[in-house]
Amino acid sequence: MIHEQLLALSIEKTALVKEGNVEKLQPTLVKERKAVQQLEQAEEERQKEVATWFVNHGVKVDEVTLSNLMNHIEIEAEKKELEDAAVRLTEAIVKLKQQEELNMALIQQSMQFVQLSIDLLSPSLKNMNYGKDKGPSDVNRSVFDSKA
Repeated sequence: MIHEQLLALSIEKTALVKEGNVEKLQPTLVKERKAVQQLEQAEEERQKEVATWFVNHGVKVDEVTLSNLMNHIEIEAEKKELEDAAVRLTEAIVKLKQQEELNMALIQQSMQFVQLSIDLLSPSLKNMNYGKDKGPSDVNRSVFDSKA
């Protein structure tokens, strides 16, 4: 299932973010993008298949959903198989969402750490000027001199 692939990639991303390994993170993000594209295609195909089932069985409903489909399936084995697949899908989506929330929190913490490090490395203007009126007091200066 594509959702399980995405979950595995998300767990891999978590480990790489914890390591701070940006070089290995990039290929993982590429794999993730491909998996998301596959998921979008699979979702389109699923929607078409469900709509086709309703048309072929002459069932008219307001919403072409999996729940409505399960209400109209008469063969218990098929209904059970569909229910099991829906449960596995829901569980995978919940796990994936939790893992991605963890990844987002880790990345935000990393960005805050980077910003704090930059702020600590940037000398304040007061420390660079020894007296008043030595220059403009509202200009931020960088540790590095650069010209554009």
